[in-house]
Amino acid sequence: MFYAPVLFNTLGFKNDASLYSAVITGAVNVVSTVVSIYSVDRLGRKMLLLEAGAQMFLSQLVIAVIIGMKVKDHSEDLSKGFAVLVVVLVCIFVSAFAWSWGPLSWLIPSEIFPLETRSAGQSIAVCVNLLCTFVIAQAFLSMLCFFKFGIFLFFSGCVLIMSTFVLLLLPETKNVPIEEMTERVWKQHWLWNRFIDEDDCVKEEKVVTGN
Repeated sequence: MFYAPVLFNTLGFKNDASLYSAVITGAVNVVSTVVSIYSVDRLGRKMLLLEAGAQMFLSQLVIAVIIGMKVKDHSEDLSKGFAVLVVVLVCIFVSAFAWSWGPLSWLIPSEIFPLETRSAGQSIAVCVNLLCTFVIAQAFLSMLCFFKFGIFLFFSGCVLIMSTFVLLLLPETKNVPIEEMTERVWKQHWLWNRFIDEDDCVKEEKVVTGN
């Protein structure tokens, strides 16, 4: 999304076409974010992340195949039909990101930490999020020149790892009050309950009840 005009121009789009394509993906991003607002509390965080993970993985995989087969060092090899298909696939990727990983990477850290560690946990989550965004923004163009179509395989692999983490390790927090997060989420999880200190749970319960 940062370098959409550059990416489309690299694939053989004219300057105006690459700019229009970037505007289209930006519009898809905005509309899909609105979808997230209305669906996150109905479908749940985990469901949105997993569905979007599959959608993002497949779209990047198909883009990599198309570019690997049709685009050489000179991008005139990409026909108009395939160019339109790439734009559609990028929009599919952007829509999935915008109604899941984009907003939920801010929402979930704000609600999933216990009361006594919420400030520190949220601070670390925001710092890591912005740091990774900075790294990707700095590295993408160099990676595109070096990996070419392989960059989409690289990021599809990242999406696969992310989705596997969500499937196995991320608890669902839909309709769970913040003050009950430890008792109803962390203590019920098959892995994270091993790291819950009962004494800390008692202290948190006293803080919540005012006793």
